[in-house]
Amino acid sequence: MSSAYILANVQVTNPVQYGEYIKFSSQAMQAHGAEVCVRGGKVEVLEGDWAPERVVLLKFPSLAAAKAFYESPEYSQARQARAGAAVMRMVLIEGV
Repeated sequence: MSSAYILANVQVTNPVQYGEYIKFSSQAMQAHGAEVCVRGGKVEVLEGDWAPERVVLLKFPSLAAAKAFYESPEYSQARQARAGAAVMRMVLIEGV
């Protein structure tokens, strides 16, 4: 079984409200066994014109586990808290 990753590039537009998202998303990650590989931190572009602002990388044991996290009631609550506080770009990636 392959691991899976959720990669997010976030443009935060309301830091105070986004703090609520962080609280709820942290609870969802813990409930669904996400391994936090990256959550914020300095970004240096090495090639191309990509200019990410806030990068998050989560590791899951499988695609099914990652999808279960994303579709969970816990993460749904986090997404609702984030509404209007950030522009989210998120992908699910199958690992090796």
